[in-house]
Amino acid sequence: MRSILSVLAILVSSILYGQHESYPQPIPGTDFSIEMVPIPGGTFVMGSPEEGQTAPIDMPSFFMSAHEITYDQYLPFREKTYDGPAAVTEGYSVDAVTRPSPPYLDFTYGMGSRDGYPAVSMTQQAALRYCRWLYEKTGEFYRLPTEAEWEYACRAGEADSPPLNNVAWYFDNSDDAYHKVGQKEPNAWGLYDMLGNVSEYTVDPYVPDREGFDPEAPQEVYAPITGKYNRVVKGGAYDDDATACHCTYRTPSLAKWQARDPQIPKSIWWNPDSPFAGFRIVRPAGTFTRAEVEAYFQQVIVD
Repeated sequence: MRSILSVLAILVSSILYGQHESYPQPIPGTDFSIEMVPIPGGTFVMGSPEEGQTAPIDMPSFFMSAHEITYDQYLPFREKTYDGPAAVTEGYSVDAVTRPSPPYLDFTYGMGSRDGYPAVSMTQQAALRYCRWLYEKTGEFYRLPTEAEWEYACRAGEADSPPLNNVAWYFDNSDDAYHKVGQKEPNAWGLYDMLGNVSEYTVDPYVPDREGFDPEAPQEVYAPITGKYNRVVKGGAYDDDATACHCTYRTPSLAKWQARDPQIPKSIWWNPDSPFAGFRIVRPAGTFTRAEVEAYFQQVIVD
């Protein structure tokens, strides 16, 4: 069964993305924008023999953020004082936004939180709520990538990967810390830090060997989402070795990332022990009604 958004996305993909041009997405009411790059449609085989391959998947075109979302881009959502009343959608209210609770310690562990460092330590639910906030600010439907979209974009149509040291911060060269985004070389489609630096959330639940994956509906969440953990995280991070820093590597988000959270129940916003996890966003093809967008976020945000 396809999601309410996937069929329309595929039908209009070639029309909406005919120009294939990068663009900056301003965040109204702030001084920040997000660079979005076009990802051309195509066909690929997802996964590896060791990690469960799929049949060939036809991917529609979409846009993806060139970089991991930075603290500068995340802060206006996190803290009201950095937000502004300006928005594309009618009736936007700064005071009506549900925002993350204040972190009770430095979840970056001193690695950097301004001027281009990736935002980290949020839960996947917080990342999705950021996307919903961004929709309210911009009028454009932004969301987390599916695992298929993320892996397809990471590969960038290339059979061979470039030398890892050229494109990634990982265990051998990171000095045990993440770095400002965009310091390494981009892939062929203009995406930086897909490997290493910080691992990135996708929207899909983690299913071993991708059991139940439907290659005819790569835009769909392909297994039921039943809880806040166990979502697919991709790309490896600054503290991972080379084996985790490739496009097919996948690992689940874990409850232990919140083990030191003193709150009961655990926070819906913060993971005290995942300074290695962040996210980037995609804009799918199509024009979507508010009801469709809200239905999507109701489906995928499960606390």
